[in-house]
Amino acid sequence: MNVPRDNQGQPDRSGEATRDLASRIASAKREREREDDRASRDASPEMSGLARGLRIGTEFIAAVLVGAGIGYLIDLGLGTSPWGLLILLLMGFAAGILNVIRVVAEMNAASPAPPGSDMGPGAEDEERDEK
Repeated sequence: MNVPRDNQGQPDRSGEATRDLASRIASAKREREREDDRASRDASPEMSGLARGLRIGTEFIAAVLVGAGIGYLIDLGLGTSPWGLLILLLMGFAAGILNVIRVVAEMNAASPAPPGSDMGPGAEDEERDEK
């Protein structure tokens, strides 16, 4: 049985096309990796002051609004006019303060101290004072 050829006697070019496609894909991947490396090198490892401020403010405002919203819903459901709102608003405020403290501590731990900054007495200072 004779199988008809689709390429009318032309040599098989599918292998050549596959190699060409594979080389173009590899080239595009290398270019993408170079761009990613360049972007990560240009990006600052530390957050900018504006980003820090926005994150801290958002953490605080979100906690207060969630507390007030839940308090308002409790007041609607139970009919305890302002008390649920007031109590949960204060609890949201306290939760917001705790969130701000947690976020600031996390940010301070993530960013190293600038070179030459005085970090307070160290182990060497304490040993010198004891002598």
